[in-house]
Amino acid sequence: MITIDILTESPLWNDGEAYEKLARACTDAVWQRLALLQKPTELSLVLTDDAAIARINAQWRNKDKATNVLSFPAFDIAAGDEPGPMLGDIIIAYETVEREAREEHKSFSAHLHHMIVHGLLHLLGYDHEDDEEAEEMEALEREILHALAIPDPYTVHSQHNEND
Repeated sequence: MITIDILTESPLWNDGEAYEKLARACTDAVWQRLALLQKPTELSLVLTDDAAIARINAQWRNKDKATNVLSFPAFDIAAGDEPGPMLGDIIIAYETVEREAREEHKSFSAHLHHMIVHGLLHLLGYDHEDDEEAEEMEALEREILHALAIPDPYTVHSQHNEND
């Protein structure tokens, strides 16, 4: 059983119940795909804004800018290991996720699913520091999101002009 604690730090995130259901669907899909045991564990999901995530990104990653999602594992585990009693924190910035979804012609919901799955995989030891790791992580994301009926997040969507 995964306990999900959601902290809404920004009023931009105005539908807490929907986000809780979405986070639950993502965690269930990740657990099923990775065949993880349903041992009790906890996840913290922080829904914030660009200003707050930029401060966190500067403090912890020396990158003075907003980003879509940050993950802070409670314990370092290798990909494929069972998680401990605490997974860690996923922090998501509303404006960046909304802007990226719009620019990539995706729904906000689809992009948010992707960010939560991406963050969960980081907490579970997956990374994308090199090409091999990135390919493995992206393949898992595609499979998990497909199980959630979310389109491939790495497919380039182009906007069609009526005059084309």
